[in-house]
Amino acid sequence: MINLSIIVPCYNEADSLERLFNCCKESCNNRTDIEFVFVNNGSTDSTQEIMDGLLTNKEYSFGKSVHVKINKGYGYGILQGLAIANGEILSWTHADLQTDPKDVIRGYDLFKKQLCSNTCIVKGARKGRNLFDVFFTAGMSIIASILLGTKLNDINAQPKMFHKEFMKLLKNAPHDFSLDLYVLYTAARSGITCQEMSVYFNKREFGTAKGGGTLKGKFNLIKRTFSYIFELRQAITKGIR
Repeated sequence: MINLSIIVPCYNEADSLERLFNCCKESCNNRTDIEFVFVNNGSTDSTQEIMDGLLTNKEYSFGKSVHVKINKGYGYGILQGLAIANGEILSWTHADLQTDPKDVIRGYDLFKKQLCSNTCIVKGARKGRNLFDVFFTAGMSIIASILLGTKLNDINAQPKMFHKEFMKLLKNAPHDFSLDLYVLYTAARSGITCQEMSVYFNKREFGTAKGGGTLKGKFNLIKRTFSYIFELRQAITKGIR
C-alpha cells in the first residue's frame, strides 16, 4: 500500500537524473509505502530517454513517470503527477537537489498523524541561503500576506505535502510557480494548519534554475506573483474562492 506519493517535476534535468534517482533510492531506504512520480515536464533535452532507461532498473522500482509533451508550466507538471499518484498523502519537491528528497519523508513521519487526519499541510522553511535571497523571500512573503490577508512564509520553499482530500479544494490551481502560493492560500482560507519544517538549501550542481534563481528569474517571479495575488483578491471579492 502506498501511503506517500512524492511528485518530482523535471525540466531539462538530463545531467542530474541519475544522481536524483540514487538520492530518492537512499531516501526510501527500502520502504514500500512510498512512491516517486517523476514528471518529464516538456523537456527539450534527453530527460525522457534517460528517465525511461533508469526506470527499467529494478533498484528504482519505487518510481514511475509521466511524460508531458509540451511544457505548460511548473504547476501543470506537478498537477499531472498528482493525477496518477496513489498515496494517501501527496507531496512534491524539486528535481535539482537543492532540497533533499529525504526532507519529504522526514516531514511525513514527523506530521503523519495530522496529515492523515487532513488537519494540516506541511511545507519547508529554507535554511542556509544567502542574505539577498533571504531578504527577497521575506519581502515577498510580507507583501503577499498583507495583500491576501493571511500569514504566508517562504512561499516557494519545498516540500509541499497534504492529504489527498485536500486536492478537492484545489479547483482553480494555476499552472505556473503560483501553485505554491495557491496551496498555502487555500489551506489558510480553509482553516487548515500549515506546519513548517526546516530544510537545508543546497547549491544547485547541474543545469540552471527554472524559477527565481537569477535576477531575471526573480523579476519574472515577482511580476507573476503580484499578478496572481490580484487575481486572488478579485476572486475573494466576487466570492469565487
